[in-house]
Amino acid sequence: MVYFGEFRSKLDKEGRIVIPSKMREQLKDRNVYITRGFEECLFLFSETIWNSQTEKLKTLPFTKGDPRAFTRLFFSGAYRTKIDKQGRLNIPLTLTNYAKINNGVVIIGVGFRIEIWDEKKWDEYYKKFLPSYAEISEKLIGSE
Repeated sequence: MVYFGEFRSKLDKEGRIVIPSKMREQLKDRNVYITRGFEECLFLFSETIWNSQTEKLKTLPFTKGDPRAFTRLFFSGAYRTKIDKQGRLNIPLTLTNYAKINNGVVIIGVGFRIEIWDEKKWDEYYKKFLPSYAEISEKLIGSE
């Protein structure tokens, strides 16, 4: 499954957001994993991708500082949950605090994962990086 698109939502009083129907089709009735992402967003993984990422992280040498720090932060912030029948995902308070999510939320598809952003933080990020979109593409992919 490849996730794509940008959707806006609100965090309800119980700390839940509605996952867009186009994204939750592959996730319904299955475990999902939510954890700290980068740039103060949250990562949401299907169980299949979570297991794949876990296998990759198992190969990191625990005797080195950076892999230890990364795996500690990545796994200690992780929660296994399910999307309910109304399409809602409960986000633990520790993660809403980490991502500074107050009310408005942006849910974006990023290939094999879903990211959850505070609306203001996403708008700032988007505004900052959109002008360099083509330049970044050339650096990563090259020009044709």
